[in-house]
Amino acid sequence: MTDYAPLTPADVTHMQALAQRVTASHPHLIAAGGSYGELAWIWGKGHADLGAHWPARLWFADGGEPAAWAWAQLPYQVSRSDGTVKTVTGASLTYQVDPDDPSHPALLEEIITWFHALAPGLERTVIPSASDELALTRWAAHGYVTDPSSLGDTGVWTQLNARDLTDVEQPVLPPGFTFRTADEAGPEAAVQAHLDVWAPTPYRAETYEGVRRTSAYRGDLHVLVEAPDGTMAASAIMWFDEANKTVEFEPVGTHPDHRRKGVGRAMMLHGLRRARSAGATHATVACLGAPGHPRARGLYYSVGFREISRDAPLISTGQE
Repeated sequence: MTDYAPLTPADVTHMQALAQRVTASHPHLIAAGGSYGELAWIWGKGHADLGAHWPARLWFADGGEPAAWAWAQLPYQVSRSDGTVKTVTGASLTYQVDPDDPSHPALLEEIITWFHALAPGLERTVIPSASDELALTRWAAHGYVTDPSSLGDTGVWTQLNARDLTDVEQPVLPPGFTFRTADEAGPEAAVQAHLDVWAPTPYRAETYEGVRRTSAYRGDLHVLVEAPDGTMAASAIMWFDEANKTVEFEPVGTHPDHRRKGVGRAMMLHGLRRARSAGATHATVACLGAPGHPRARGLYYSVGFREISRDAPLISTGQE
């Protein structure tokens, strides 16, 4: 395994800058984990526990702008809220290349070579956009094939959904429920809201502090729904890409005890209206796209989102 430098906050800022440029001109080429909001969310919640396992490399154009970046996750273990330990034995890669850069094909080859040098002999996964024909061709040439876990009705792959904010329906909550922001509810409530939805999870107070320290986080765009008993029934963070006037919802979740009450739908509509008031003109949200995962997709479709792109998960066994 080659030596590497872990991902830094300055790296994330450069990576987000490229994500913003690609979003403006080629939104269908933004793959899972590579959007403006996802970069902030994944970095914020994971860097304290996993940062040492996150090698990164950036390439810059002659004018100083980022032309490409690659962010790998190497094998790791992390403790979760129920006392169990999650173990990952393979390596995964998130990356982006400026499609308008003249060196695009060469940069992609450098990324593939760099990833292989980082993780020789390991199972390796990468998730390019299904619309990125060059990437699909080049990864295939290096022995990558469709990840079997992405096949079938319950396959694991992500689709990106979008809608404009021209006309957003007025949200209606069940009686006794109230909209809140993280600024109003406080850190303890925001953390518990996440734990209630996604347990078991490594998420905790220190994790949330990492999220709050990212430059893209805004407590007024972290929305929650409070139930009559004081429980946070739903929550969502919106990441505002001011350059593109777009907000991205990540993550979105509803407490198991409050599902199928219209709470999640009302929260999404409320968030869209808040985003519009903040200056956004469009919104995006990702979800699992296979037919066997209809819940989140149905929620997002019900408030006007529609698919604009999808991922194509690839895998290599590392047996070169």
